[in-house]
Amino acid sequence: MRFINRHPGRGSRWLLALLPLILLLTAYGITSAMRLAENPDDRLLPSAVQMADAIGRMAFAEDARTGEYILWSDTFASLQRLGLGLGVAALAGLALGIAAGVFPMLGAPLSPLLAVVSMVPPLAILPILFIVFGLDELSKVMLIVIGVTPVLARDLEQRAREIPAETLVKAQTLGANSWTLVLRIVLPQLLSRLLVSLRLMLGTAWLFLISAEAISATAGLGYRIFLVRRYMAMDVILPYVVWITLLAWVMDWGLRVLNRRLFPWSEGGQR
Repeated sequence: MRFINRHPGRGSRWLLALLPLILLLTAYGITSAMRLAENPDDRLLPSAVQMADAIGRMAFAEDARTGEYILWSDTFASLQRLGLGLGVAALAGLALGIAAGVFPMLGAPLSPLLAVVSMVPPLAILPILFIVFGLDELSKVMLIVIGVTPVLARDLEQRAREIPAETLVKAQTLGANSWTLVLRIVLPQLLSRLLVSLRLMLGTAWLFLISAEAISATAGLGYRIFLVRRYMAMDVILPYVVWITLLAWVMDWGLRVLNRRLFPWSEGGQR
């Protein structure tokens, strides 16, 4: 049997999925043990015990100054900004994608504009956002919105253009107006693609959020990472990075499950 035709079974699929993580953790553990054996004060690769102690301090012990559990307060602040930014970006991207992809009179000016705006590096205009929107929450949310919306809109525009013209013509023949076409034909097909596009943009949205928090914030996961870096506190930084990765994975999984439940046809499933 050719290798391209071989498929892993259910058990071996889990093993193959976990194998890279196991190898990475093993390599880290060996390297950390070697460095700490040579220099017990080494901060670059903390041991599992040191990171567990740091997690205990950050997640399960009240901060002496604020009385908060730092990890959870940082998580809440970051997720609030991220959720608001992605929510606004999703609504704006959906509206712009439909307008540019369905209505030729709107697509003529919008499509080139979206193409140009999507090429602007959002981090390059971060100082402008701080000047225009201030150093509070709005500038951080707007960075996510500005960074994500044009890409979402272009993707949804392309998906709208792929809807067969015959479908739209038949609906109009049966008396559907423009509003009915959007609500009954275009929107149901784009909502599934919107969830997929949001999954693909999660990593980018987290990048924008952490960058904004690193520059101007008083709480948040990105703020905490850049705050403790001056002390070389890798025992805090590495767990925070793992925690951010886990949160992103859970969000990706949630969007995938939501898409499967609401639009089973998009993956060839049955309702």
